[in-house]
Amino acid sequence: MAKIAQALGALEVKRLTEPGQHPVGTVAGLRLFIKPSGAKSWVLRTMVGANRKDIGLGGYPEVTLAMAVEKARTAKDGIKEGIDPVAERRTKQAAVIWTFKACALAYIEAFEPSWKNVKHGQQWRNTLETYVYPHFGDKHVKDVDTEDVTNAIRPLWSTKNETMVRVRNRIELVLSWAAAQGYRPKGFNPAQWRSHLDQVLPKPSKVNNRTSFEAMPIDGMFDFMRELAAVGGTSARCLEFTILSACRSGESRGTLWSEIDLEAATWSIPAARMKAGRPHRIPLSAAALALLAALPRFTDRDGKPVDLAFPGQSGDKPLSDMSLTACMRRMNLTAVPHGFRSTFADWVAERTSYPSEVREMALAHAIGNDTEAAYRRGDLFDKRRNLLNEWAGFLTTAPAKGKNVVPLRNVA
Repeated sequence: MAKIAQALGALEVKRLTEPGQHPVGTVAGLRLFIKPSGAKSWVLRTMVGANRKDIGLGGYPEVTLAMAVEKARTAKDGIKEGIDPVAERRTKQAAVIWTFKACALAYIEAFEPSWKNVKHGQQWRNTLETYVYPHFGDKHVKDVDTEDVTNAIRPLWSTKNETMVRVRNRIELVLSWAAAQGYRPKGFNPAQWRSHLDQVLPKPSKVNNRTSFEAMPIDGMFDFMRELAAVGGTSARCLEFTILSACRSGESRGTLWSEIDLEAATWSIPAARMKAGRPHRIPLSAAALALLAALPRFTDRDGKPVDLAFPGQSGDKPLSDMSLTACMRRMNLTAVPHGFRSTFADWVAERTSYPSEVREMALAHAIGNDTEAAYRRGDLFDKRRNLLNEWAGFLTTAPAKGKNVVPLRNVA
């Protein structure tokens, strides 16, 4: 039989501060464990069958001396009846762990490493914590139904529609994950939109009041590009490069010299930096090449070349996501950088004869369905090179108007 240490009182236990395990008496094996950090917890060291085990009884002072003694006695009584308290605790935890919140956290942990945007995981956590967990976060995932989902998203469906659309999609993904894991029945998903929630909630397009990115009119591009060329600074040059390439601002801000082949006049962006997760090649026009050639080359503190073509003020990080917008605001413009892609798309459709697939390839958009994508092996690179050369020519050529228009003679 284990020897019982001298019993300590509550005040004596409170005064224990030395790191290590301190027997407190009354129940054999009951100890107060103090970590080097000062954190204290109760441990019952005892035999369970042929094995010696340390059984945690909770933290001190949340669990008082009297409570720890009672828990230790209960655990020992169970052991005498053949109950392993550690195994029993694990079984109970496994039986109740898969609430919706637990499944959501497990889903985020599983998929977060694959998300390109580091902010995405935190956005998931914030929206679920704010809009979902208060409604059914503690409910077992197998019991989540349509009423739970609609109660969470309906109140703000009209006033915060864009956010609620994301929330609904995240609920659907978590429930699908839980079904695949066997935590809820497979088949019907109460958060699915098509043929279900679309029957009880208005379409997002009817209530979200969302407008397209404000874009520069096609015929205003020449004057704007001329004004932009007169603006100094890395942000202005990056914005100019963004427009010439018809790319997204995030892609241009992260441009690396190692991605640029000046001789081949090609910019190769790896999949990790593309929205669609596919590598993308952009043919560089003469104007884009001239812009790159005029850029200063930076070095780090050790004198090594910096790979970033458009570094921010620190020199080792890209420009911030607001830098190009700030440049436009200083030019007294309300349009946004992404709107230039819309201007480019309008110009291709209205002022050229290029087919839509060339335009969509230039914008790095997916074309057609999976079957069409499987058969379309090329990326229309040569046609896109011609298109971007013409785009650069359009941007640098004054539009014909007034006395610039020369009438053609009638030919007999």
